[in-house]
Amino acid sequence: MTTATAPEAVTSSELLSVVASRELAARRTVFAGIGLPTLATELAHLTVAPDIEVVYESGVCGAHPSHLPETIADAVLISGAEAVLSMPALFGCVLQGGHIDVGFLGAAQIDRWGNLNTSVIGDWESPAVRLPGSGGAVEVMANSHEVFVVMRRHNPRSFTGTLDFCTTPGPDRALAEGIRPLGAGVTRVITELGILARAGVGSELELIAVHPDVTVDQVREATGWELKVSAEVGTVPPPTAAELRLLREDVDPGRVYLR
Repeated sequence: MTTATAPEAVTSSELLSVVASRELAARRTVFAGIGLPTLATELAHLTVAPDIEVVYESGVCGAHPSHLPETIADAVLISGAEAVLSMPALFGCVLQGGHIDVGFLGAAQIDRWGNLNTSVIGDWESPAVRLPGSGGAVEVMANSHEVFVVMRRHNPRSFTGTLDFCTTPGPDRALAEGIRPLGAGVTRVITELGILARAGVGSELELIAVHPDVTVDQVREATGWELKVSAEVGTVPPPTAAELRLLREDVDPGRVYLR
């Protein structure tokens, strides 16, 4: 029998990782970004998705690292991996071939349609913050069957009505430009306040669940557009003692990403 843990004993990173890992139940192939997506996929492998196959942007497929990688090029990813592919093979065959069930990304900003900004905060010519940019996120968004996003901050600056820059367009925006992506785009967003979801092309993000002690009004106030709310908003079960133990002792005992 699992035991719930008091909210104050759980960090934001632990909460997001646990909740995101649960969303990977029944998924098979995941294109994982470094950071919280890595934590979530590794925890899912130990819990709800034992047969999950993790693909990294460096070309590593079916990674079985002995400990968490610090970058996508970390040598620990190669030992025991099912395959290591060239960039043309990874992007041209695996991604564009439609073999990724879930692309798992992070972002600095997201809008109601699931478009992402990972380039700049502020004006392009003189930004307040310059960010890493796309990497392979554009291809992940366009070609994965669906995309999950983990956001560390849920506030009107991060959940904005208008992106400061669109690094990674979702399918609606791509279609408006005459480009037909393969996937549904962002279908899940996991935040410190709850879970947002969208069905795919033509749908906008909708609040479907909140964390304990979080209200719907709090989420609305923290969102930079008039947020749609499900007719039945659920409550996210808090991390269990078993999930936290696995995360802390097995997945990331060295605190590479947990903080």
